[in-house]
Amino acid sequence: QHIKDLCKVGQELLVQVVKAPRGTKGARVSTRISLPGRYLVLMPDAENIGVSRKVEDRAERDRLKKIAEKVKIPGFGVIVRTEAEGKSDRDIKGDMDFLLRMWRQIQEQAKTSSAPALVHQDLSLIYRTIRDVFGSGIQKMFIDSKKDYDKALDLVKLLSPRQKSRVNLYTGPEPIFEHFSIENEIDRLLKRKVWLKSGGHITIDQTEALTTIDVNTGKFIGSTSLSDTILRTNQEAAGEIARQLRLRDIGGIIIIDFIDMASARDRNSVVNALDKALKKDRTRTKISNISPLGLIEMTRKRTGATISEIVNEACPYCQGLGQILSPASVSIQAERELRRLAAEVDDEAFLVTVHPEVAAYLIGGGGQTVDEIEKNIRRAVYIRANSNIHIEKYEIIPGDLQEIERQMLPYKRQQIIECDVVRTPFNVLPRSAAWADGYMIDLVNGGKYIGKRVKARITKVGRSIAEGVVIGPVKASRQSRFGEIEP
Repeated sequence: QHIKDLCKVGQELLVQVVKAPRGTKGARVSTRISLPGRYLVLMPDAENIGVSRKVEDRAERDRLKKIAEKVKIPGFGVIVRTEAEGKSDRDIKGDMDFLLRMWRQIQEQAKTSSAPALVHQDLSLIYRTIRDVFGSGIQKMFIDSKKDYDKALDLVKLLSPRQKSRVNLYTGPEPIFEHFSIENEIDRLLKRKVWLKSGGHITIDQTEALTTIDVNTGKFIGSTSLSDTILRTNQEAAGEIARQLRLRDIGGIIIIDFIDMASARDRNSVVNALDKALKKDRTRTKISNISPLGLIEMTRKRTGATISEIVNEACPYCQGLGQILSPASVSIQAERELRRLAAEVDDEAFLVTVHPEVAAYLIGGGGQTVDEIEKNIRRAVYIRANSNIHIEKYEIIPGDLQEIERQMLPYKRQQIIECDVVRTPFNVLPRSAAWADGYMIDLVNGGKYIGKRVKARITKVGRSIAEGVVIGPVKASRQSRFGEIEP
Protein backbone atom coordinates (compact mmCIF):
# COMPACT_ATOMS: atom_id res chain seq x y z
CA GLN A 1 0.00 0.00 0.00
CA HIS A 2 1.03 3.59 -0.62
CA ILE A 3 1.83 5.63 2.48
CA LYS A 4 -0.87 8.16 1.49
CA ASP A 5 -3.45 5.40 1.96
CA LEU A 6 -2.17 4.60 5.45
CA CYS A 7 -1.59 8.07 6.93
CA LYS A 8 -3.66 11.23 6.77
CA VAL A 9 -2.59 14.85 7.25
CA GLY A 10 -2.98 15.78 10.92
CA GLN A 11 -3.07 12.17 12.12
CA GLU A 12 -1.04 11.48 15.27
CA LEU A 13 1.16 8.37 15.26
CA LEU A 14 3.35 6.73 17.87
CA VAL A 15 6.69 6.22 16.15
CA GLN A 16 10.20 5.17 17.12
CA VAL A 17 13.37 6.73 15.72
CA VAL A 18 15.20 3.81 14.12
CA LYS A 19 17.98 5.81 12.44
CA ALA A 20 19.39 9.13 13.59
CA PRO A 21 19.80 12.02 11.12
CA ARG A 22 23.10 11.94 9.25
CA GLY A 23 24.55 14.52 6.91
CA THR A 24 21.73 15.88 4.77
CA LYS A 25 19.43 12.94 5.57
CA GLY A 26 16.78 13.33 8.23
CA ALA A 27 15.91 10.81 10.93
CA ARG A 28 14.06 7.62 9.95
CA VAL A 29 11.07 6.64 12.07
CA SER A 30 8.85 3.56 12.20
CA THR A 31 5.51 2.59 13.71
CA ARG A 32 6.96 -0.86 14.40
CA ILE A 33 8.08 -0.31 17.98
CA SER A 34 10.80 -2.51 19.50
CA LEU A 35 11.95 -2.28 23.13
CA PRO A 36 15.30 -3.94 23.90
CA GLY A 37 15.88 -5.54 27.28
CA ARG A 38 18.71 -7.56 28.75
CA TYR A 39 17.59 -10.90 27.28
CA LEU A 40 14.61 -10.04 25.07
CA VAL A 41 13.43 -7.51 22.52
CA LEU A 42 9.71 -6.81 22.92
CA MET A 43 7.69 -5.89 19.80
CA PRO A 44 4.16 -4.60 20.46
CA ASP A 45 1.51 -5.36 17.82
CA ALA A 46 3.44 -8.39 16.54
CA GLU A 47 3.18 -12.13 17.14
CA ASN A 48 6.44 -13.64 15.90
CA ILE A 49 9.10 -15.31 18.05
CA GLY A 50 12.76 -15.25 17.04
CA VAL A 51 16.13 -16.22 18.45
CA SER A 52 19.38 -14.35 17.75
CA ARG A 53 21.39 -15.88 14.91
CA LYS A 54 24.47 -15.71 17.10
CA VAL A 55 23.04 -18.49 19.26
CA GLU A 56 24.33 -21.31 17.06
CA ASP A 57 23.71 -24.41 19.21
CA ARG A 58 20.50 -26.05 17.93
CA ALA A 59 19.46 -27.47 21.32
CA GLU A 60 19.95 -24.09 23.01
CA ARG A 61 17.97 -22.33 20.29
CA ASP A 62 15.08 -24.75 20.81
CA ARG A 63 15.23 -24.28 24.60
CA LEU A 64 15.17 -20.49 24.33
CA LYS A 65 12.31 -20.57 21.84
CA LYS A 66 10.22 -22.71 24.20
CA ILE A 67 10.89 -20.29 27.07
CA ALA A 68 9.89 -17.36 24.83
CA GLU A 69 6.65 -19.13 23.92
CA LYS A 70 5.86 -19.55 27.65
CA VAL A 71 6.58 -15.94 28.70
CA LYS A 72 5.08 -14.29 25.61
CA ILE A 73 1.57 -12.84 25.82
CA PRO A 74 -0.83 -12.32 22.89
CA GLY A 75 -0.33 -9.14 20.88
CA PHE A 76 3.43 -9.03 21.39
CA GLY A 77 6.33 -10.42 19.40
CA VAL A 78 9.61 -11.44 21.03
CA ILE A 79 13.22 -11.80 19.90
CA VAL A 80 15.56 -13.66 22.26
CA ARG A 81 18.93 -11.90 22.47
CA THR A 82 22.35 -13.56 22.54
CA GLU A 83 22.79 -12.70 26.23
CA ALA A 84 19.90 -15.07 27.06
CA GLU A 85 22.10 -18.04 26.17
CA GLY A 86 22.31 -20.29 29.25
CA LYS A 87 19.88 -18.14 31.28
CA SER A 88 17.00 -19.62 33.28
CA ASP A 89 13.25 -19.32 32.69
CA ARG A 90 13.08 -17.01 35.71
CA ASP A 91 15.71 -14.60 34.34
CA ILE A 92 13.98 -14.33 30.98
CA LYS A 93 10.51 -14.01 32.56
CA GLY A 94 11.81 -11.15 34.74
CA ASP A 95 13.08 -9.32 31.68
CA MET A 96 9.71 -9.81 29.96
CA ASP A 97 7.85 -8.33 32.94
CA PHE A 98 10.21 -5.33 32.97
CA LEU A 99 9.61 -4.64 29.26
CA LEU A 100 5.83 -4.95 29.61
CA ARG A 101 5.86 -2.38 32.44
CA MET A 102 7.92 -0.08 30.23
CA TRP A 103 5.44 -0.44 27.36
CA ARG A 104 2.48 0.38 29.62
CA GLN A 105 4.28 3.53 30.80
CA ILE A 106 4.90 4.55 27.17
CA GLN A 107 1.22 4.10 26.33
CA GLU A 108 0.13 6.17 29.33
CA GLN A 109 2.55 8.95 28.40
CA ALA A 110 1.37 8.89 24.77
CA LYS A 111 -2.28 9.32 25.83
CA THR A 112 -1.51 12.52 27.74
CA SER A 113 0.85 14.05 25.13
CA SER A 114 0.13 16.10 22.01
CA ALA A 115 2.28 15.63 18.92
CA PRO A 116 5.09 16.36 18.52
CA ALA A 117 6.24 15.05 21.91
CA LEU A 118 8.88 12.75 23.36
CA VAL A 119 7.11 9.96 25.22
CA HIS A 120 10.09 7.69 25.92
CA GLN A 121 13.85 7.64 25.51
CA ASP A 122 16.35 4.90 26.17
CA LEU A 123 17.66 4.69 29.70
CA SER A 124 21.00 6.04 30.94
CA LEU A 125 24.39 5.25 29.43
CA ILE A 126 25.22 3.05 32.42
CA TYR A 127 22.02 1.03 31.95
CA ARG A 128 22.56 0.65 28.20
CA THR A 129 26.17 -0.42 28.74
CA ILE A 130 25.21 -3.07 31.28
CA ARG A 131 22.26 -4.22 29.19
CA ASP A 132 23.99 -4.37 25.79
CA VAL A 133 27.73 -4.71 26.40
CA PHE A 134 28.42 -6.08 29.88
CA GLY A 135 28.27 -9.75 28.96
CA SER A 136 30.39 -12.82 29.52
CA GLY A 137 33.18 -11.41 27.34
CA ILE A 138 33.78 -8.48 29.72
CA GLN A 139 36.12 -9.25 32.61
CA LYS A 140 35.97 -5.95 34.50
CA MET A 141 34.14 -2.62 34.41
CA PHE A 142 35.71 0.46 36.03
CA ILE A 143 33.71 3.56 36.99
CA ASP A 144 35.33 6.68 38.48
CA SER A 145 32.15 8.12 40.05
CA LYS A 146 30.90 6.69 43.37
CA LYS A 147 27.34 7.72 42.51
CA ASP A 148 27.41 6.01 39.10
CA TYR A 149 29.24 3.01 40.57
CA ASP A 150 26.40 2.48 43.07
CA LYS A 151 23.84 2.77 40.24
CA ALA A 152 25.74 0.25 38.14
CA LEU A 153 26.03 -2.16 41.05
CA ASP A 154 22.28 -1.99 41.69
CA LEU A 155 21.57 -2.63 37.99
CA VAL A 156 23.94 -5.59 37.81
CA LYS A 157 22.38 -7.08 40.96
CA LEU A 158 19.00 -6.75 39.26
CA LEU A 159 19.95 -7.93 35.77
CA SER A 160 22.86 -10.31 36.34
CA PRO A 161 23.76 -10.80 40.04
CA ARG A 162 26.59 -13.24 39.36
CA GLN A 163 28.57 -10.53 37.55
CA LYS A 164 28.54 -7.90 40.33
CA SER A 165 32.14 -8.73 41.31
CA ARG A 166 33.26 -7.46 37.89
CA VAL A 167 32.07 -3.91 38.62
CA ASN A 168 34.89 -1.85 40.16
CA LEU A 169 35.17 1.68 41.54
CA TYR A 170 38.25 3.46 40.17
CA THR A 171 39.95 5.66 42.79
CA GLY A 172 43.38 6.20 41.21
CA PRO A 173 45.15 9.60 41.35
CA GLU A 174 45.21 10.15 37.57
CA PRO A 175 42.14 10.54 35.33
CA ILE A 176 40.60 7.19 34.42
CA PHE A 177 41.01 7.73 30.65
CA GLU A 178 44.68 8.55 31.13
CA HIS A 179 45.26 5.56 33.43
CA PHE A 180 43.85 3.10 30.89
CA SER A 181 45.30 4.96 27.85
CA ILE A 182 41.81 5.60 26.47
CA GLU A 183 42.76 9.08 25.22
CA ASN A 184 45.52 7.55 23.08
CA GLU A 185 43.05 5.02 21.68
CA ILE A 186 40.57 7.77 20.79
CA ASP A 187 43.34 9.73 19.04
CA ARG A 188 44.19 6.64 16.98
CA LEU A 189 40.53 6.13 16.08
CA LEU A 190 40.40 9.61 14.56
CA LYS A 191 43.34 9.00 12.22
CA ARG A 192 42.98 7.80 8.62
CA LYS A 193 45.98 5.48 8.78
CA VAL A 194 46.09 2.51 11.16
CA TRP A 195 49.40 0.66 11.46
CA LEU A 196 49.48 -3.12 11.70
CA LYS A 197 51.91 -4.97 13.97
CA SER A 198 53.68 -6.43 10.94
CA GLY A 199 54.50 -2.96 9.57
CA GLY A 200 51.67 -2.84 7.02
CA HIS A 201 48.80 -0.39 7.37
CA ILE A 202 45.17 0.25 6.46
CA THR A 203 43.74 3.61 5.39
CA ILE A 204 40.11 4.42 6.23
CA ASP A 205 38.17 7.11 4.34
CA GLN A 206 34.57 7.88 5.25
CA THR A 207 32.05 9.70 3.04
CA GLU A 208 28.31 10.15 3.35
CA ALA A 209 27.68 7.42 0.75
CA LEU A 210 30.20 4.75 1.80
CA THR A 211 33.46 3.95 3.57
CA THR A 212 36.57 2.75 1.75
CA ILE A 213 39.41 0.85 3.40
CA ASP A 214 42.73 0.35 1.61
CA VAL A 215 45.29 -2.27 2.70
CA ASN A 216 49.04 -1.80 2.08
CA THR A 217 52.12 -3.83 3.00
CA GLY A 218 53.94 -0.66 4.10
CA LYS A 219 57.18 -1.58 5.87
CA PHE A 220 56.40 -5.31 5.94
CA ILE A 221 58.56 -7.27 3.48
CA GLY A 222 58.15 -10.77 4.94
CA SER A 223 60.75 -13.50 5.05
CA THR A 224 59.60 -15.90 2.32
CA SER A 225 57.76 -15.19 -0.94
CA LEU A 226 55.89 -12.07 -2.02
CA SER A 227 52.59 -13.99 -2.12
CA ASP A 228 53.11 -15.11 1.48
CA THR A 229 53.82 -11.50 2.54
CA ILE A 230 50.62 -10.32 0.85
CA LEU A 231 48.52 -13.11 2.39
CA ARG A 232 49.81 -12.47 5.91
CA THR A 233 49.27 -8.71 5.56
CA ASN A 234 45.72 -9.21 4.28
CA GLN A 235 44.88 -11.68 7.06
CA GLU A 236 46.19 -9.34 9.75
CA ALA A 237 44.36 -6.43 8.12
CA ALA A 238 41.08 -8.41 8.12
CA GLY A 239 41.18 -8.70 11.91
CA GLU A 240 42.12 -5.05 12.40
CA ILE A 241 39.42 -3.87 9.97
CA ALA A 242 36.74 -5.72 11.94
CA ARG A 243 38.08 -4.14 15.15
CA GLN A 244 38.14 -0.63 13.66
CA LEU A 245 34.58 -0.97 12.34
CA ARG A 246 33.40 -1.85 15.85
CA LEU A 247 35.38 0.84 17.66
CA ARG A 248 34.57 3.60 15.17
CA ASP A 249 30.98 2.31 14.81
CA ILE A 250 31.14 2.64 11.04
CA GLY A 251 27.97 1.54 9.25
CA GLY A 252 26.50 1.49 5.77
CA ILE A 253 28.31 0.31 2.63
CA ILE A 254 31.98 -0.55 3.15
CA ILE A 255 34.44 -1.32 0.32
CA ILE A 256 37.69 -3.03 1.35
CA ASP A 257 40.59 -3.01 -1.10
CA PHE A 258 42.86 -5.86 -0.03
CA ILE A 259 46.22 -6.31 -1.73
CA ASP A 260 45.76 -8.28 -4.98
CA MET A 261 46.12 -12.06 -4.57
CA ALA A 262 46.54 -14.39 -7.52
CA SER A 263 45.50 -17.54 -5.62
CA ALA A 264 41.79 -18.26 -5.10
CA ARG A 265 42.79 -20.21 -2.00
CA ASP A 266 44.46 -17.13 -0.52
CA ARG A 267 41.42 -14.97 -1.33
CA ASN A 268 39.11 -17.43 0.43
CA SER A 269 41.46 -17.51 3.40
CA VAL A 270 41.22 -13.72 3.76
CA VAL A 271 37.40 -13.77 3.45
CA ASN A 272 37.25 -16.44 6.17
CA ALA A 273 39.56 -14.39 8.41
CA LEU A 274 37.33 -11.33 7.99
CA ASP A 275 34.16 -13.36 8.56
CA LYS A 276 35.61 -14.87 11.75
CA ALA A 277 36.68 -11.46 13.07
CA LEU A 278 33.24 -9.97 12.35
CA LYS A 279 31.53 -12.63 14.49
CA LYS A 280 32.68 -10.64 17.55
CA ASP A 281 30.60 -7.69 16.30
CA ARG A 282 27.19 -7.27 17.96
CA THR A 283 26.01 -5.21 14.98
CA ARG A 284 24.67 -7.07 11.95
CA THR A 285 27.13 -7.36 9.06
CA LYS A 286 27.04 -8.98 5.63
CA ILE A 287 30.04 -9.57 3.37
CA SER A 288 30.42 -10.62 -0.26
CA ASN A 289 33.10 -12.80 -1.80
CA ILE A 290 36.42 -11.19 -2.65
CA SER A 291 36.92 -10.22 -6.30
CA PRO A 292 40.04 -11.09 -8.34
CA LEU A 293 41.14 -7.47 -7.77
CA GLY A 294 41.04 -7.96 -4.01
CA LEU A 295 37.83 -5.96 -3.40
CA ILE A 296 35.23 -6.93 -0.82
CA GLU A 297 31.85 -5.26 -0.56
CA MET A 298 30.19 -5.46 2.83
CA THR A 299 27.46 -3.76 4.81
CA ARG A 300 27.21 -3.02 8.51
CA LYS A 301 24.03 -1.79 10.13
CA ARG A 302 24.17 1.85 11.16
CA THR A 303 23.51 2.19 14.89
CA GLY A 304 24.18 5.92 15.28
CA ALA A 305 26.87 8.51 14.68
CA THR A 306 30.44 7.30 14.20
CA ILE A 307 33.10 8.35 16.70
CA SER A 308 34.48 10.75 14.07
CA GLU A 309 31.06 12.43 13.70
CA ILE A 310 30.70 12.70 17.49
CA VAL A 311 34.18 14.07 18.25
CA ASN A 312 34.98 16.06 15.09
CA GLU A 313 33.32 18.78 13.05
CA ALA A 314 33.90 19.89 9.47
CA CYS A 315 37.12 21.84 8.92
CA PRO A 316 36.28 25.56 8.62
CA TYR A 317 38.84 25.85 5.82
CA CYS A 318 37.79 23.03 3.50
CA GLN A 319 34.27 22.33 4.90
CA GLY A 320 35.15 18.67 5.29
CA LEU A 321 36.46 18.13 1.76
CA GLY A 322 40.01 17.53 2.94
CA GLN A 323 41.40 19.89 0.28
CA ILE A 324 41.61 23.63 -0.29
CA LEU A 325 42.60 25.73 -3.29
CA SER A 326 46.34 26.09 -3.79
CA PRO A 327 47.91 29.55 -3.23
CA ALA A 328 48.60 29.75 -6.97
CA SER A 329 44.91 29.13 -7.77
CA VAL A 330 43.74 31.77 -5.29
CA SER A 331 46.22 34.29 -6.73
CA ILE A 332 44.76 33.69 -10.21
CA GLN A 333 41.24 34.28 -8.84
CA ALA A 334 42.37 37.51 -7.17
CA GLU A 335 44.02 38.70 -10.38
CA ARG A 336 40.82 38.05 -12.35
CA GLU A 337 38.82 40.00 -9.78
CA LEU A 338 41.30 42.89 -10.07
CA ARG A 339 40.81 42.96 -13.84
CA ARG A 340 37.04 42.93 -13.43
CA LEU A 341 37.05 45.78 -10.90
CA ALA A 342 39.47 47.82 -13.01
CA ALA A 343 36.96 47.70 -15.85
CA GLU A 344 34.11 48.84 -13.59
CA VAL A 345 35.58 51.59 -11.36
CA ASP A 346 37.69 54.69 -12.02
CA ASP A 347 39.83 54.60 -8.86
CA GLU A 348 43.57 55.08 -9.33
CA ALA A 349 44.76 52.27 -7.05
CA PHE A 350 43.79 48.98 -5.44
CA LEU A 351 44.76 47.60 -2.03
CA VAL A 352 44.78 43.77 -2.09
CA THR A 353 44.93 41.87 1.23
CA VAL A 354 45.63 38.14 1.02
CA HIS A 355 47.26 35.29 2.91
CA PRO A 356 51.12 35.44 2.79
CA GLU A 357 51.35 32.31 0.61
CA VAL A 358 48.96 33.86 -1.92
CA ALA A 359 50.73 37.23 -1.72
CA ALA A 360 54.00 35.56 -2.75
CA TYR A 361 52.35 34.39 -6.00
CA LEU A 362 50.64 37.71 -6.69
CA ILE A 363 53.89 39.61 -6.21
CA GLY A 364 56.12 37.09 -7.99
CA GLY A 365 59.90 36.88 -8.03
CA GLY A 366 61.32 40.39 -7.60
CA GLY A 367 57.80 41.83 -8.06
CA GLN A 368 57.52 40.74 -11.71
CA THR A 369 53.93 39.43 -11.44
CA VAL A 370 52.47 42.49 -9.74
CA ASP A 371 54.33 44.75 -12.20
CA GLU A 372 52.69 42.86 -15.07
CA ILE A 373 49.26 43.19 -13.43
CA GLU A 374 49.73 46.96 -13.05
CA LYS A 375 50.66 47.29 -16.72
CA ASN A 376 47.61 45.31 -17.82
CA ILE A 377 45.02 47.18 -15.73
CA ARG A 378 46.88 50.54 -15.81
CA ARG A 379 46.38 51.09 -12.09
CA ALA A 380 48.62 51.02 -9.03
CA VAL A 381 48.35 47.80 -6.98
CA TYR A 382 49.42 47.46 -3.34
CA ILE A 383 49.57 43.87 -2.08
CA ARG A 384 49.69 43.22 1.66
CA ALA A 385 49.85 39.87 3.46
CA ASN A 386 47.74 38.97 6.48
CA SER A 387 48.32 35.55 8.04
CA ASN A 388 44.93 35.74 9.80
CA ILE A 389 42.97 35.74 6.56
CA HIS A 390 41.63 32.45 5.16
CA ILE A 391 44.04 31.20 2.50
CA GLU A 392 41.17 31.00 -0.03
CA LYS A 393 39.90 34.52 0.71
CA TYR A 394 41.09 37.93 -0.41
CA GLU A 395 39.97 41.53 -0.04
CA ILE A 396 40.32 44.16 -2.80
CA ILE A 397 39.65 47.81 -1.93
CA PRO A 398 39.76 50.52 -4.64
CA GLY A 399 40.91 53.95 -3.52
CA ASP A 400 42.86 57.16 -4.02
CA LEU A 401 46.51 56.60 -5.00
CA GLN A 402 48.02 59.17 -2.63
CA GLU A 403 45.88 58.09 0.32
CA ILE A 404 46.73 54.38 -0.10
CA GLU A 405 50.42 55.16 -0.62
CA ARG A 406 50.51 57.30 2.52
CA GLN A 407 49.06 54.45 4.57
CA MET A 408 50.70 51.45 2.95
CA LEU A 409 54.37 52.35 2.47
CA PRO A 410 55.74 51.68 5.97
CA TYR A 411 59.49 51.87 5.26
CA LYS A 412 62.04 54.16 3.63
CA ARG A 413 65.34 53.63 1.83
CA GLN A 414 68.30 53.01 4.19
CA GLN A 415 65.93 52.16 7.04
CA ILE A 416 67.07 49.22 9.20
CA ILE A 417 64.44 46.71 10.27
CA GLU A 418 64.21 43.30 11.92
CA CYS A 419 62.38 40.59 10.00
CA ASP A 420 61.93 36.81 9.77
CA VAL A 421 63.45 35.24 6.66
CA VAL A 422 61.23 32.76 4.78
CA ARG A 423 61.38 30.70 1.61
CA THR A 424 59.02 31.50 -1.29
CA PRO A 425 58.50 29.57 -4.55
CA PHE A 426 60.24 32.34 -6.52
CA ASN A 427 63.46 32.92 -4.60
CA VAL A 428 66.66 31.58 -6.14
CA LEU A 429 69.68 31.39 -3.85
CA PRO A 430 71.37 33.46 -2.62
CA ARG A 431 68.15 35.52 -2.52
CA SER A 432 65.29 34.97 -0.09
CA ALA A 433 62.30 36.90 1.23
CA ALA A 434 60.94 38.22 4.50
CA TRP A 435 57.66 39.66 5.74
CA ALA A 436 57.47 42.79 7.86
CA ASP A 437 54.03 44.15 8.79
CA GLY A 438 52.53 42.34 5.77
CA TYR A 439 55.07 43.94 3.42
CA MET A 440 57.40 41.70 1.38
CA ILE A 441 61.15 42.32 1.56
CA ASP A 442 63.31 40.75 -1.17
CA LEU A 443 66.65 40.04 0.54
CA VAL A 444 69.45 39.75 -2.02
CA ASN A 445 71.67 37.79 0.38
CA GLY A 446 69.00 36.20 2.59
CA GLY A 447 69.26 32.59 1.38
CA LYS A 448 71.54 31.40 4.16
CA TYR A 449 69.32 32.99 6.84
CA ILE A 450 66.06 31.16 6.01
CA GLY A 451 64.17 30.42 9.23
CA LYS A 452 66.10 33.06 11.22
CA ARG A 453 65.37 36.57 12.43
CA VAL A 454 67.74 39.14 10.94
CA LYS A 455 68.53 42.84 10.75
CA ALA A 456 68.23 44.16 7.20
CA ARG A 457 68.77 47.50 5.44
CA ILE A 458 66.10 48.60 2.95
CA THR A 459 67.74 49.58 -0.37
CA LYS A 460 64.72 50.02 -2.64
CA VAL A 461 61.01 50.61 -1.91
CA GLY A 462 58.10 49.65 -4.17
CA ARG A 463 54.34 49.54 -3.74
CA SER A 464 54.14 45.80 -2.96
CA ILE A 465 57.76 44.78 -2.43
CA ALA A 466 60.99 46.29 -1.14
CA GLU A 467 64.56 45.17 -1.70
CA GLY A 468 67.01 44.84 1.14
CA VAL A 469 70.33 43.48 2.35
CA VAL A 470 70.83 41.33 5.44
CA ILE A 471 73.21 42.96 7.91
CA GLY A 472 73.29 39.95 10.24
CA PRO A 473 71.23 37.69 12.51
CA VAL A 474 69.48 39.08 15.57
CA LYS A 475 70.58 37.61 18.89
CA ALA A 476 67.76 35.88 20.72
CA SER A 477 68.13 38.08 23.81
CA ARG A 478 67.88 41.37 21.88
CA GLN A 479 64.65 43.29 21.60
CA SER A 480 63.20 44.06 18.17
CA ARG A 481 63.79 47.66 17.05
CA PHE A 482 61.60 48.41 14.05
CA GLY A 483 62.04 51.71 12.33
CA GLU A 484 65.64 52.40 13.37
CA ILE A 485 67.44 54.71 10.90
CA GLU A 486 71.17 54.20 10.56
CA PRO A 487 73.03 57.49 11.10
